[in-house]
Amino acid sequence: MADKDGNIIAKDYGIGIKPPAQHFHVKGHENAGWGMKARLSQIFAADGRTIMLAFDHGYIMGSTAGLERLDLVIPPLVDHADCLMATRGALRTCIPADNRKAIALRCSADSSVLKDDMSMGVIGTDIEEALRMNASCMAVQCFIGSASEIASLHNLSYYINKGERYGIPVLGVVAVGKEMERTTRYFALATRLLAEQGAHIIKTYYCENFEQITAACPVPIVIAGGKKVPEPEALDMAYRAVNEGAAGVDMGRNVLQAECPSAMLQAIRMVVHENVKPEAAYKAYQTLMKDVK
Repeated sequence: MADKDGNIIAKDYGIGIKPPAQHFHVKGHENAGWGMKARLSQIFAADGRTIMLAFDHGYIMGSTAGLERLDLVIPPLVDHADCLMATRGALRTCIPADNRKAIALRCSADSSVLKDDMSMGVIGTDIEEALRMNASCMAVQCFIGSASEIASLHNLSYYINKGERYGIPVLGVVAVGKEMERTTRYFALATRLLAEQGAHIIKTYYCENFEQITAACPVPIVIAGGKKVPEPEALDMAYRAVNEGAAGVDMGRNVLQAECPSAMLQAIRMVVHENVKPEAAYKAYQTLMKDVK
């Protein structure tokens, strides 16, 4: 078996070299089945990019800032997102059934903030429920490098096997617990590991040398917004990420806790889909904020 020691450190990431041409617009899925491609096309626009609105963190954090009233906060934002990332409970209670946006359904169930170790995840929402919820993809949290790594990979494999059977993509979410690194080395390993297991989309955090991570990952990567930062910083992070190979962003707190969430999501849209520079996008945000008020 492979040994972690004695390996030559990777150097040739082929940065700047475009992948072989493919007819399908979502990275790495040229050979997927029709149903799988149809769902991926719900998530990713024709430019191969996506804006996911994440409001699933209540499943481990409860009522957090910006998510006190899902029924009031989320509906006005839906039009500006490509995909909604949420639990089945949140979707049923605050998203109308005639919604036409893609759905990234949070399927793994993880321990709450009341526990020191939040990596004890289990299979939560099963494949039949994902079908009933008309999910475009199933999101599964993975704690690579933790004591629960094998258990979370078991959960991931369950959803990938079922997803392949029914044509539903799986979004592998790279988690960062207390004991895990937040380095290029860690994120490169975790994203590649999840892709090698068969995850169709990877969600991870932006970091140094991010272009190495996206180059080495054979499927699309979307970045997590992470903790709340000032709006200009969030826009700059989104711009750098997509220009370093990310296929989009999955932001929650940096939208929901912004002074004007609707204006912020529209500004992010300008960055991701129109390649507007962060400075111009922030000016647009300020203008949009005045219009909303």
